[in-house]
Amino acid sequence: MLSFLDDLRQMNIAGVVLRLVLAMLFGGFIGYERGRKHRAAGFRTYMLVCIGAALTILIGQYQFTMYRGAWQALISHIDSDPDVARYGAQVVNGIGFLGAGTIILTGRKEVKGLTTAAGLWASACMGLAIGAGFYEGVILCVILIAVSMRALAWLETRIVERTRNINLFVEFGSMKQLGDIIASIKTLEVRILHIDIDTDSDKKSPSQNAVFYIRMLQPIPHEHLLSTVGALDCVQTIYEL
Repeated sequence: MLSFLDDLRQMNIAGVVLRLVLAMLFGGFIGYERGRKHRAAGFRTYMLVCIGAALTILIGQYQFTMYRGAWQALISHIDSDPDVARYGAQVVNGIGFLGAGTIILTGRKEVKGLTTAAGLWASACMGLAIGAGFYEGVILCVILIAVSMRALAWLETRIVERTRNINLFVEFGSMKQLGDIIASIKTLEVRILHIDIDTDSDKKSPSQNAVFYIRMLQPIPHEHLLSTVGALDCVQTIYEL
């Protein structure tokens, strides 16, 4: 092992800062790759989950340190050795049900609420840290989560805008007009990977809708693709997922 990192492996301010910052950076790194592929969970979602998970481990280490130090006299008066960490584990598991309630699949086949669910999970981890008196980690984690959800929103937008994978939700008049939409898309330097036609839509509705999964062969502004397809008379609604 690297001996010069021994001090950073201890429960000190430098070690806590390094671990949470690395969780933020590495979680965002993984989320960046997913965001480029237009997956539902992207840059900030992975970042929040990674920060929360790192903080959970730090809470356990903090409690262990206190049991061997400041809390040792109190623990000696208790017959059994308390396992406080198991309560935190139940909170982390339980918050999953609450987070799942914020995730929905819209009628346009778009997943919403993942960042909200990740924020709830990270907030639960912060609550565990506050209950344990791990104030230093909580303060730093609040700052990092705020940066992830607010200040870095523009970076996530840039990632999405520059990706070559784009999913389009298109609402049009009838199935006879699907060929015109495909022909319009193919006039650009793109490849249609898949078309998901909504066959479960209301039969009484005069319109149809479909999701086009597209791969750009050359960098093209997403607005240009949207405006090109949206200019067709048969297109009623067009939306990037």
